[in-house]
Amino acid sequence: MVTTKELAAPSLWDQEIETMPRQELQRLQLERLKRQLRRAYDLVPFYRQRFDENDIRPEDVHSLTDLRHLPFTTKGDYRNNYPYNLLAVPLREIVRIHGSSGTTGKPIAAGYTRNDIELWTDLMARTEVIQGVTPDDVFQITFGYGLFTGGLGHHYGAERLGAIVIPAAAGLSRRQLMLMEDFGTTVLCGTPSYALTLADTAAEMGIDIRKRMRLRLGIFGGEPWSERLRDEIEARLGIKAMNNYGLAEVMGPGVSAECVHRCGMHIAEDHFLAEVVDPETGEPLDYGQEGELVITTLTKEAMPVIRYRTRDRTALNPEPCKCGRTMVRMSRVLGRTDDMIKVRGVNIFPSAIESILLEIDGLSPHYQIVVDRDNKHVDELLVRVEVTEAVHKHGQDGVNELESKVRTELRSRLAVSANIRLVGPNTIPRSEGKAKRLVDLREM
Repeated sequence: MVTTKELAAPSLWDQEIETMPRQELQRLQLERLKRQLRRAYDLVPFYRQRFDENDIRPEDVHSLTDLRHLPFTTKGDYRNNYPYNLLAVPLREIVRIHGSSGTTGKPIAAGYTRNDIELWTDLMARTEVIQGVTPDDVFQITFGYGLFTGGLGHHYGAERLGAIVIPAAAGLSRRQLMLMEDFGTTVLCGTPSYALTLADTAAEMGIDIRKRMRLRLGIFGGEPWSERLRDEIEARLGIKAMNNYGLAEVMGPGVSAECVHRCGMHIAEDHFLAEVVDPETGEPLDYGQEGELVITTLTKEAMPVIRYRTRDRTALNPEPCKCGRTMVRMSRVLGRTDDMIKVRGVNIFPSAIESILLEIDGLSPHYQIVVDRDNKHVDELLVRVEVTEAVHKHGQDGVNELESKVRTELRSRLAVSANIRLVGPNTIPRSEGKAKRLVDLREM
């Protein structure tokens, strides 16, 4: 029987690890890295071949900076080795398979040994304590359960630290609100876009969440979101909204999480070695420079991962945090390198458009970006945004004026001309999982 672990401090799960001096932490990382490289080379034919092709051996790595000489792993490598060719243990030692949803083909598959599940559970308890969860909380999970790691990852962690878990899963928003009120939910866990869907549903039902619910905290991840969107969620739900990060390829949630100071997400560096590289050249970047996050697993047993290119854009900060933790912090994910769209020669990230839209009064946080080509093969950018109920009631003149303002803001701040289409409330489909903000019809 798993027992609740005694908290080392009000906001620390493992004080020795989380406050370890950086020099000592880096010694631990190097020790674990060497062991992981040796296992990957000896036990995974894919890595042995990739290392040999690059004329490098595990024993050539003498310091953390030598990591830059190792080859990358990409999502394509997962697909090419689907389902079991990246495993470093026999199948009889695998107790769980997680991965992506596989909506665009074969899923990304990740195996776990019993030891991996135990390690992940403890890491998730640490993650949730970092974000302010306590054994007294009622923790409602609106992530999907199944192959997706978000639901079960948070579930196991919250149970480990002693909270009451409501495994509500995704969707059925009216039922979610009923459970939230009846069971006295204090922590909401899911995607930020679904938090807004719940807020919209509550408004339709005439429910004032701030008055009728006991919610105090939201733990959100699974998709990029902006500070403006955080403000919107906090205002509508009356909670403190926290950001966390993870991906199935390296473990699931638990890679990094914000503490109460919300000045970046603390990476669990005893388990994950993080780099930021130039997306074009692959060369490592210095602390503070924005680029693509690359992760090497240091403790994953079933499937060691060497220099995985996440395609997520961020920057790293090594300075100690006011909370006392010494582990490197990553900025919120600013978008994905593979989500960047080029329209008439201009590079545009959906997150940049979102930030501008959320600054403009009269617009709701529900939007969609559509890229297409006209009959002359010229790129066209369409931004569809819902207006608030007040603007909608004001009439078409107010909508037209607001459209002009949005068009001007995007042109002046992003140097791109866009067609703006403002639509009425509840026009753009709501998400019960990850929101689909970008539709690129040029690829269809």
